[in-house]
Amino acid sequence: MTEASSTAIIIGAGHAGGELAIALRNEGWAGRILLLGEEAHLPYHRPPLSKAYLAGSVEKSSLSIRPQAAYDRASVEFLGGVRVTRIDRANQRLELADGQQLSYDKLAIATGGRPRPLSVPNAAAAERCSNFHYLRTLDDVEHIREQMSAGKRLTIVGGGYIGLEVAASAITLGLQVTVLEALPRVLQRVTAAELSAYYERKHREAGVDIRTNVQVADLDVADDAVTAVICADGSRLDTDLVVVGIGLLANTELAAEAGLEVDNGILVDEHACTSDPLIFAAGDCTNHPNSLLGRRLRLESVPNALEQSRVAAANMAGKDKRYASVPWFWSDQYELKLKMVGLAEGFERLVLRGDPQTDSFSAFYLKGDKLLAADTVNRPQDFIAAKRLVAEGISVSSEQLADDSQPLKELLPPAQA
Repeated sequence: MTEASSTAIIIGAGHAGGELAIALRNEGWAGRILLLGEEAHLPYHRPPLSKAYLAGSVEKSSLSIRPQAAYDRASVEFLGGVRVTRIDRANQRLELADGQQLSYDKLAIATGGRPRPLSVPNAAAAERCSNFHYLRTLDDVEHIREQMSAGKRLTIVGGGYIGLEVAASAITLGLQVTVLEALPRVLQRVTAAELSAYYERKHREAGVDIRTNVQVADLDVADDAVTAVICADGSRLDTDLVVVGIGLLANTELAAEAGLEVDNGILVDEHACTSDPLIFAAGDCTNHPNSLLGRRLRLESVPNALEQSRVAAANMAGKDKRYASVPWFWSDQYELKLKMVGLAEGFERLVLRGDPQTDSFSAFYLKGDKLLAADTVNRPQDFIAAKRLVAEGISVSSEQLADDSQPLKELLPPAQA
């Protein structure tokens, strides 16, 4: 239990920061809780931004994770439009862009990440154009939505989750959509060739022009608009609208400048504590030890942000809680619900369960008789079972996984009481 005079400050009001603030109160923190966000909005759901919200199928009001009343009930003070410029660890104080200073007893950093910028000669000029966009925030999507009208030519740079989700949303709105991917296949960094081929086929059937092995060399800018994308092979793609989704950079600058240990993310231990015992961190900006993999990693996922923030909150409140969750992710494209668990790196063979032609199947990544990861398409029960198979290291055979007549849950031992 903390003293009522103590102050906890959370920098960042995304999924991790918002969850951490409420969880901290629930864990017994008796003092003041300040939640600082650079955006004016209360914490909101980010996954729908490139999916349902971009497509116009959900209202803006549905994006808020919690209403203002929930923060009021927990006595969490939300300060929006606030930018922290410096963490003064020696004096346990934050310096804000407006000159204000705030003192803390415990601090949490949940600064997330920002889109990786396109590195071409005219990138800076393009970023000043109204029809060139990165997609990370609610405001980003508001600007993109204003320009997404039927018949317009949309060029998407990047064939990862964001790029493909935007493509699926845009094609349903009647835009002419082209996706440019630098690697030989879409989703190459996160899934097997069979899954890449499946998603490329589904997008092409929907009318999306998927082009792989394409390097963007530059952009044509005229009259304050991007008019064309120039590829390394000299080809030119005329366009009305450009969306770039080529990855995320962790926002670690504040932590690094404060002298905290940083290496592809803010380094935290299993308690979500940084190299300063008074400072914790959670979410996309962190690099944490993963017992399942036996190494450190940085994850960009909502489930990771939520679970890690709850661990941080418990330990900030003086409890002993450890983070040991299995990574999992999801992506919605058209009528396809892709859910993934585990990390497939180092897998030796891929096993398919079900027929991709039916749009309901699973792909399992095996190393020996251990399941490293699974991708499931429109198979929620397979996903639930796969989470336990991966987390508990349960031995399974290729034949068992491939046998679609036997429910996957039958391979699980009885749950421990």
